[in-house]
Amino acid sequence: MTAHAASQRQPDAPSPWVARFAPLIVAGGSVLDVACGQGRHCRLLAARGYRVTGVDRDTAALAAVSATPGVTTIVADLEAGPWPFTDARFDAVLVTRYLHRPLFPSLLASLAPDGVLIYETFAAGNEAFGKPSRPDFLLAPDELLTAIGARLTVVAFEQGVTTGEGPQVVQRIAAIGLARAWPPVLPV
Repeated sequence: MTAHAASQRQPDAPSPWVARFAPLIVAGGSVLDVACGQGRHCRLLAARGYRVTGVDRDTAALAAVSATPGVTTIVADLEAGPWPFTDARFDAVLVTRYLHRPLFPSLLASLAPDGVLIYETFAAGNEAFGKPSRPDFLLAPDELLTAIGARLTVVAFEQGVTTGEGPQVVQRIAAIGLARAWPPVLPV
């Protein structure tokens, strides 16, 4: 079964975008999974040998992943409270299905100079297919590319309609820190 077919059947299956670009993360590296929910990506990355910190405000959701070896969970309201990782640097920062624009500077500041950012969330046009539908929760065209591309080297960027879990409009970016050796070895 392909990753695409699996995501059609299981809404909580890991994102094929995350699975594709995870090999850019240094072996055994530290990963911050922002707004991780029940930890679909925490489990994937921990199984691949990464040290994962999952953060979410939902304690019940975090309970689903808190006993996973290689995963540390932190309860934090990222929109109302302070950024809990001010002094931490991660080899990768991962964000899926979540958008809070004021966090962009904190996400980038928490990334190691040669780290990997993998981000995938909803974009304008998604309102035609359901939620989220409020502009506050939808990226404008090229928004991730504009916000991230000036600070990191973009490895891949996509935007448009996807049908993995039913039709959705998404934006996705995989980018590496400027201290990363060039050219990166791209995952297949």
